[in-house]
Amino acid sequence: MPLPSTKAPAFNPLVGDLSAPPIPSVFAWGRAYQGGAGPLIDLSQAAPGYPPHSDMLAWLAAAAGSTAYSGYGPIEGEPALRQAYAEHMTSVYGAPFEPDNVHITAGANQGFMCVAMALAGHGDRIALPCPFYFNHDTTLAMLGIETVPVACDPEQGFLPDMASVKAALSSGVKALVIITPNNPTGAIYPADVLRELYRLCREAGTWLVLDETYRDFLIDASVTPHDLFDQPDWQSGLIQLYSFSKSFCIPGHRMATITAGPEVVAQVLKVMDNLQICPPRAPQAALAKAIPALGNWREANRLEILKRADALRAAFKSLPDWRLDSLGAYFAFARHPFGDLPSAVVAEALARQAGVLCVPGSYFGPGQDHYLRLAFANADVETIARLPERLLGFDPRNSA
Repeated sequence: MPLPSTKAPAFNPLVGDLSAPPIPSVFAWGRAYQGGAGPLIDLSQAAPGYPPHSDMLAWLAAAAGSTAYSGYGPIEGEPALRQAYAEHMTSVYGAPFEPDNVHITAGANQGFMCVAMALAGHGDRIALPCPFYFNHDTTLAMLGIETVPVACDPEQGFLPDMASVKAALSSGVKALVIITPNNPTGAIYPADVLRELYRLCREAGTWLVLDETYRDFLIDASVTPHDLFDQPDWQSGLIQLYSFSKSFCIPGHRMATITAGPEVVAQVLKVMDNLQICPPRAPQAALAKAIPALGNWREANRLEILKRADALRAAFKSLPDWRLDSLGAYFAFARHPFGDLPSAVVAEALARQAGVLCVPGSYFGPGQDHYLRLAFANADVETIARLPERLLGFDPRNSA
């Protein structure tokens, strides 16, 4: 006897209506490249183009093979890592931190989701400077939290327009999210700009969420990135995100931190218990050793990234039709010379014809179709120097 007609169950539209993750689509363009211009140059995903330190690999292997880290651990993270990171934060910012200011998460994307869920709910609003990191925007969308865009002027190095910030804060947003050094633009927010943003947030009763994933790749490591942690009330108004993925070259182990007041940590704990129970334990054990031991190695990597940034600047000097509107840490935001041609069309053609992978500006919000994001940390100086030969004469309107 035939079954009665059925109706297909529906997906959550807040997830179902989202576009597919952007990086895999870029990789698909690269797989279509036939190799005619030489080896593929990957400037797409923000990943360090050098391996972890050998000691880090040994510590990871030892911890992964130990029964001591096979069971569940503390939701907030391993005490040894929380202590090591609190001490590291004190050395970076010159302000006192305690382990109860630190919550470890399985990557900075999870850290952002934990913070977003702790601060806002369905129907609330959070402000993001535009262009924004696409995972921040999609995280909020799937949670039913509205993104309020804050305008950033390319002529001012993609720093946020303060009038736009004030308008967003006055609309009742629950938080303002800032990334510095920025993804996608590479913009580095000066200390006085961050201080003003914090002041405006405090006046509005709004959280300032500061994502400093790329903090370890600033130009001058001797200068404190900002003085926000010197503010006596920071624990009730500021939340910092940080990732170990770039500095220790372990993105696959998914390790990040939230630094905040103990009351924030207590709220994040509730979210984390439902997302993952505890962060991965073996990489936490390895990082607790690596933070104090690998400072010189990390400094050498910072200097290497600066060389790659210099190489990219030099390469674009020989590309008069292209323009670098912003560059810093891992990223450059490059203005392409193809008028109103959509950035996705330009990026796909660049991958298929010239073997250069990058991410379309349109993936980072409205009004960014003139741009491509270049994540140059994944390519060495010699590779970056070959960019002009790929880009000179390239025209996406030509057939592959």
